[in-house]
Amino acid sequence: MKLGRLRLLLALDVLLMEGSVSRAAERLGMSTPAMSRLLGQIRETYDDPIFIRSSRRLIPTPFAESIRQRLRAVAAEAEALFQSRQSVSGGVTIDPALWSGEPVIEAAPLTSRPSILLEGEPLPEAFARKLSVLGNAEDARKRLAKHIATAGAGIGNSRPLTITEAEDALSIILEGRADPVQVGALLSVMNFRGETAAELAGLVRAVRSHIRAADPATSPVDLDWPAYISPKSRRMPWFLQSALLLAGARYRILLHGSDGGGNTKGMLVSAARALGIPICASITAAMNAIAEHGIAYLPVAAMSSQVHRLLSLYGLFETRSPINSVMPLLNPLSAPSSMMGVVRPAYRELHRDAGVLLGYGDMTVLGTSRDAAEATPFRSSTLLRLSAGTTEDLFVPAVPEPKAYPLTGMTSLEYWRAVWTGTVRDERATTIICATAAIALLTLSGGKAGPLEVCQATAEGLWETRRKDVRIGTGMLCPAVKQT
Repeated sequence: MKLGRLRLLLALDVLLMEGSVSRAAERLGMSTPAMSRLLGQIRETYDDPIFIRSSRRLIPTPFAESIRQRLRAVAAEAEALFQSRQSVSGGVTIDPALWSGEPVIEAAPLTSRPSILLEGEPLPEAFARKLSVLGNAEDARKRLAKHIATAGAGIGNSRPLTITEAEDALSIILEGRADPVQVGALLSVMNFRGETAAELAGLVRAVRSHIRAADPATSPVDLDWPAYISPKSRRMPWFLQSALLLAGARYRILLHGSDGGGNTKGMLVSAARALGIPICASITAAMNAIAEHGIAYLPVAAMSSQVHRLLSLYGLFETRSPINSVMPLLNPLSAPSSMMGVVRPAYRELHRDAGVLLGYGDMTVLGTSRDAAEATPFRSSTLLRLSAGTTEDLFVPAVPEPKAYPLTGMTSLEYWRAVWTGTVRDERATTIICATAAIALLTLSGGKAGPLEVCQATAEGLWETRRKDVRIGTGMLCPAVKQT
């Protein structure tokens, strides 16, 4: 191995421990620009971003997490070689070979030992011993305490949770066996540090198990369409009309989500009811509605009151929690394709990476102002996709924005429905609806439908056909039905 490459490994080990270029540079006694250059060389060597920048810290990519333990082992061994002969007071040299023996407990692979320890400062082994005792406890609260300590014990003593640990932690909460203080502690620690793809995948597994998600082999759905509206959103849900358009083309669509709170409470339910989309009170009812009508809306409370209450903690935290990140990836009926909107830019790639870990095949992540998949055709954007499990980015250029129309004396809900029925012609709304439907068609095809432009033409044809059906009096593609 070349000497320079070993230097890169040691630098990456410190970067993973610190989660910050400046702190890593300080620990290694070099300048921040020099550490940034090393990070650039590491990225070039592995052909991987290594870190994704969030608002607070650097979030390791799944690849970086996969080599973390091996790097820690290399760094620990290198440090041990330089500390193989220790001097004590009196000038007597101790030969470690004469004093060696079996360790009482091995240090955890991910712990770190500072070069200089203050007098009385506990060693990493002591912290590892504490976590080991907690981890072996049958008491669920003690086990959850271990996970909280693992993720939030501070620099040098903490690390991200593995998929299994994250799944176990959230499972304890969903089963109602956690202390309320522990719930807030875990969610706050993970949110402040920023979830990793492995943690997010583990949390999704826990929720899917809790709600008893459908078997992928027998999924009754073609496309999963999460719709978790921000409490601050005031935009009309045009994406519901895109979903209904696809349902009329014989695609089976599951919409699931929540309306947030405040003034937006009930927006999705009201809009779905206005177009006759079945609103279901259970997963079984949603499956029956899809079999009969091709589309259904499943509120999160119908899947799990426990998950619904966790989402409602937003009012207490006044900030998002990892549960908000879980919901777009939930896919309760295990559809082979899914399309989601993700608000925070750093989390879009995180969701795709988590989708890879979860084994999802065809998936599209859109950048939106709310957690619902709706196209933004009037500004350029990049679609982060999984096509048969392979990642790809698709740039979508902006199109000219038509003039917005006034409500002409109607309520916003009346105007929204009038666009669907053809009573009102709104080119801006139509562009959003067709662009969203086109991305959904591309997702459903797994990239086999050709370029996005082909899907756009198909979507526009579906919209025009719907309008002709309305004009000749044959009714909507999905007529009003009795709510399930």
